[in-house]
Amino acid sequence: MKNKIISLILNLFLIFIFTLQLNASEQAWNLAQEGNKIIIIRHSLAPGGGDPPGFKIDDCKTQRNLNKKGINQSKKIGKLFKKNKIPIDQILSSQWCRCKDTAKYAFGNFKEFKPLNSTFQSPFNKNEPKQLKELYNFVKKWEGKGRNLVLVTHYSIITAVTNAVPSSGEIVITDKNFEVLGTIQTD
Repeated sequence: MKNKIISLILNLFLIFIFTLQLNASEQAWNLAQEGNKIIIIRHSLAPGGGDPPGFKIDDCKTQRNLNKKGINQSKKIGKLFKKNKIPIDQILSSQWCRCKDTAKYAFGNFKEFKPLNSTFQSPFNKNEPKQLKELYNFVKKWEGKGRNLVLVTHYSIITAVTNAVPSSGEIVITDKNFEVLGTIQTD
C-alpha cells in the first residue's frame, strides 16, 4: 500500500511538472508572437563537447556536427515557429556548421554573424569580449518593427549574455537587454 501511495504521489508530481512546462512554453510563444524580441537558439543536438583539435571553421568534416536527432530537432524548431506564427525580421547564425545546419533545417535562409561564434575553447575564448561588444551593439541598433531577431549560437554565447544554461535546441526568448522572458525546450 505504501509503494502505491508513493507511486501515485510521484505520478501526480510528474503530471504537475509537465503541466508547468507546457504553460511556460505557451507563455514564451505568446511573447514571441508579440515581436520585438531576441530569440536565441542553442544549436540542435551535436553529440560531444567542443570541437576536435585543429578543426577548420570552413570545413564541416573537421567539426562536431548535428546527428540525425539534431537534424530532426532543427526541423521541429522550424515547424514550431510556423505553428505559432512567430514573426521574424532576420535569422543570424554562428559560422560553426552545427549552428548553420540548425538554422538551415529550421528556417532555410539565414546569414552568418561572427559575433555568435563559439568562445568555448582556445583560441576562440580570447575573442569573447570583442564578440560580445559587437553583439550588444548590433542588438542595441536593431529595430524589430514588430518582428523578432533570431540568433542561432552556442552555449558559451547564450550563457555569457543571459546567464541561462540552455540544452541543445533550447530556445531562449529575451528583450533587447538580454533579460530572459521565457524558454522553450524542443527535445
